[in-house]
Amino acid sequence: MGQADDAMRVRPREGLTLYLDCQAGAAGDMLVAALLDAGADEAAMRRALDSISVGGFEIEVSRVKKAGIDCCDFAVRLDAEHENRDHDMEYLHGDGALALEADPRHALHEHEHEHEHEHEHEHRHGGHHHHGPHGHHHEHRGPADIDRIIDAADMSAGARAIAHRAVRILAEAEAKAHAVPFDQVHFHEVGAIDSIVDIVAASVLFDSLAVARTVVPVLVDGHGTIRCQHGVIPVPAPATLNVCVACGLPLAQADVSGELVTPTGAALVAAFDPVFELPPRYAVRAVGLGAGKRAYERPSVVRAWLIEELPAAPVPDTPAQVVKLECDIDDSTPEVLAYAADRLRDAGAREVHWVPVFTKKGRPAYQLQVIAAIEDAERLEEVIFRETSTIGVRRARMERTVLARAIEEVPTPWGAVRMKRVELPDGSRREAPEFEDCAAIARREGIALQRVMDAARASREAGL
Repeated sequence: MGQADDAMRVRPREGLTLYLDCQAGAAGDMLVAALLDAGADEAAMRRALDSISVGGFEIEVSRVKKAGIDCCDFAVRLDAEHENRDHDMEYLHGDGALALEADPRHALHEHEHEHEHEHEHEHRHGGHHHHGPHGHHHEHRGPADIDRIIDAADMSAGARAIAHRAVRILAEAEAKAHAVPFDQVHFHEVGAIDSIVDIVAASVLFDSLAVARTVVPVLVDGHGTIRCQHGVIPVPAPATLNVCVACGLPLAQADVSGELVTPTGAALVAAFDPVFELPPRYAVRAVGLGAGKRAYERPSVVRAWLIEELPAAPVPDTPAQVVKLECDIDDSTPEVLAYAADRLRDAGAREVHWVPVFTKKGRPAYQLQVIAAIEDAERLEEVIFRETSTIGVRRARMERTVLARAIEEVPTPWGAVRMKRVELPDGSRREAPEFEDCAAIARREGIALQRVMDAARASREAGL
């Protein structure tokens, strides 16, 4: 595709934010499928893949169900020469691979390439790469070789830049894992085919959406071990961890035995240059669901949301100057005092306090303190004179410092709750659920107030 063609492309998603929900992991094929399902340009992807100088594969886009939910599936079909055992769960996690490891052809293959620093962990997770044993020699590709393939492909300059960035991130992570120089990292041909397809496809699709930015709050991986060509390695895989360290990607661990995030999946997410926090308020304009291939207890699905950021919910005016109204009352009942406080709040008082004091004659009494906006002071004084027995009100103008704040809604199992967020001078943030919202839900549902407040905080932390 030439530059003129790029300029004429229609980009209906431009200006939106892409939110990648990776709570069930991230792999190349999952990301590709999610972007396709969200409305990215499939024709541009196919043109790019048709143009790359790599053989031995075909692609298939179809629909599958994960936990009963309809998802897009992107599959790379390798020919017989390049077939691998990527989705063989018994091989990846069971004892059935022991005989394969003992195969003398496998040992020969390892010996032949022990100095080639093969990509030890490019096993496919729904589109990524596992090197099964092979009895014949395969070409090896380094980062420069893959860069040349990308440079020659029919793709936009923006997509090409993303693809190069993903290759560099992945190669640097592998170089660190194997303690070899960057230019000595080599990707085995079988693995490289899948990697190149995933990286090119995802880069073209991402670029076609022309989003303003990408949000990925967290990558959720499993735990335990997984089998690769040279043995059993821990999860998260070393290269995956290296990507997260180098690019600052947030990582969390699910209670799932197995690999949910692959090195290529992590590298692609990093190449999209994400931020890690959702905007306070947004409208969802499109949703794409991309399926993975492995059968873990947590269905492998990446969700791609195209969202439009909305202005923060309005908050009450917070003037820098306020007025404090004050008087002492020693001859009223508690009922009268409580009623007066209610009327003052209804009339617009920002704060109403009753403070126990001793008056000049040693009588126990209450001091009324009302904080008000300057323009409301006279009106609130009238309420004080009308509803209490005082014969005088003291007035003092006060300066105050107010933190920047906003209010947003978060979902809970029982309904929405407003969260108040303030930003501290050092840039950090503090959030708390609105008491009245939580109290109303607790009374209505007959549940503990703390349970509602905890649910609101958990929802906010999860970015819901």
